[in-house]
Amino acid sequence: MILQIETATTSCSVALAQDGKVLAFKEINARNMHAQVITVYIDELMAQTNSTYAALDAIAVSCGPGSYTGLRIGVSTAKGLCYALDTPLIAVQTLAAMANGVAREHTIDSDVLLCPMIDARRMEVYTAVFNAAGEVIKPTAAEIIDMNSFSGILAGNKVLFFGDGADKCKETLGDNRNAQFLPNFVNSATHLTQIALEKFSRADFEDVAYFEPYYLKDFIAGKKAGA
Repeated sequence: MILQIETATTSCSVALAQDGKVLAFKEINARNMHAQVITVYIDELMAQTNSTYAALDAIAVSCGPGSYTGLRIGVSTAKGLCYALDTPLIAVQTLAAMANGVAREHTIDSDVLLCPMIDARRMEVYTAVFNAAGEVIKPTAAEIIDMNSFSGILAGNKVLFFGDGADKCKETLGDNRNAQFLPNFVNSATHLTQIALEKFSRADFEDVAYFEPYYLKDFIAGKKAGA
């Protein structure tokens, strides 16, 4: 049984999965709630499924890119549990999990490329491009969205944009007939299930002592007024 944690965006989500099947999950899509609810949600999941922490085979965590604070909370929680339970840690890249979730929850034509997007403030997003099989077409990067964004890929492919950064892309690329948009997508710990199971099967674990989230960019604190 794998406990899965997703805190890379405004969504705070936890799930329990067994052999690739989600047993239960709890989540809230709201800013600044992660630290308040994450351990409560985990305890509630364990009680809801009559599971014990000792029965966990691994902890999987969405490792970024995404919100600096959200990632820090999720990874710290996962590492703490791994230390306490002597349980392996599995890292799942957030954008790959998003693409996997969309491919499993929606009917996607095999020729459509998947482009998850995470808001990185202003006109910037964290993004990557995958095919329907989950293979990387364009690696993870921080992109500033303008009229020329994804022009090469869109010239010969239909691309489905989704995630909390996709609205920025819709404003600039919405007139392109190859650009498609999936509304109301919310990150979920359930999206980690397949990748986490595959990594568990091949014992692809992280070093708990040294593992850090994939922030992609350095954290820059906002200046106080008058500073």
